[in-house]
Amino acid sequence: MSREFEMSLMGELQFFLGLQIKQGPEGTFIHQSKYTRDILKKFEMGDSKPMTTPMSTNTALDADEDGEVVDQKEF
Repeated sequence: MSREFEMSLMGELQFFLGLQIKQGPEGTFIHQSKYTRDILKKFEMGDSKPMTTPMSTNTALDADEDGEVVDQKEF
């Protein structure tokens, strides 16, 4: 992917979805930190304390053996 296209794509994603993309040695990460802060400020909740999202610790995700095989490079 060319750097120019990559920057263009990142701009489009951030504009429409509030997504931010961070690339580093560990991998590529997509997050919405700025979007979340902006929403909190808009509704005067900027001083709210962060909380974790409750999630079961014993849930394991596994492959859908009966599902349709997809090319992961397309997604």
